[in-house]
Amino acid sequence: MDQLSQHLTNALVLGGTYALLGIGLTLIFGIMRVVNFTHGELYTFGAYMTFFAVSVAGANFFLALALATLVGVLLGAAIEVVLLRPLRSSDIDTTMIVMIGAWIAMQNGEQLIWGGVAKSIPTPFPTAPLVVGPVSVDWLRIFVFTAAILLIIGAHSLIHHTRFGRAMRATFADRDTAALMGINIGLVHTATFALGSGLAAAAGALLGPVFVVTATMGNLIALKAFAIVILGGLGNFTGAAIGGFILAFVEELGAGYISSGYRDAMGFLLIILVLMFRPTGLFRRAERIS
Repeated sequence: MDQLSQHLTNALVLGGTYALLGIGLTLIFGIMRVVNFTHGELYTFGAYMTFFAVSVAGANFFLALALATLVGVLLGAAIEVVLLRPLRSSDIDTTMIVMIGAWIAMQNGEQLIWGGVAKSIPTPFPTAPLVVGPVSVDWLRIFVFTAAILLIIGAHSLIHHTRFGRAMRATFADRDTAALMGINIGLVHTATFALGSGLAAAAGALLGPVFVVTATMGNLIALKAFAIVILGGLGNFTGAAIGGFILAFVEELGAGYISSGYRDAMGFLLIILVLMFRPTGLFRRAERIS
């Protein structure tokens, strides 16, 4: 029972950042119908920006996290304006090829700039963990979980309680009707891609200090983000959030009770089972972002 409590705690911490990744990706696909292959690189970008701000520029750790997220938002907006906006009327195959090219270019650029050596991000948190009964948790992981939950709540509030959020949901429901009602579809697309990119960069900024930062760290995380979106249902905000936690719990329990070498395989096995028995995901796609 003590071991189970520890595994569940670890999964809870990891699930928050997985949820951020899934939410960002599902927003982009649900509203723009774009398969964002750069999502993993935006995650990596957030981690590297945190490393640069803390270790190179000497910035405060918490300020570095905020700056990494902000720069991720700006990079996402630039990708949408430069690469996706000219292709808005193109077929999905062309868009996918361009995004794959952007993914490869971004990863090679990161490797060229930062090299192949893993980077470690120093944090202000004590090394001694918080011990509550049988459960031991690093203070950094507690902060990561708290920050991820706050970002999820903030994104949900933005979508459901602001004028921009109403425009996003209207575009999701019916793009043509939304345009006829005066909504600037181009602006919504840019802001949506920027928001999704910012959430991915925030996840990288939060998890970068927990692990190490490498140029290829986004490869597997991108696959997991797609898995979360499939698990939760395409275009479903709540489903993506819950799917992130489900994937984290399956991975952690699989690693703890079967083998750590099968951690990633357990999550993808779950996706295969979900697609076999419920192709639309555990949560059916709603008529609006929910």
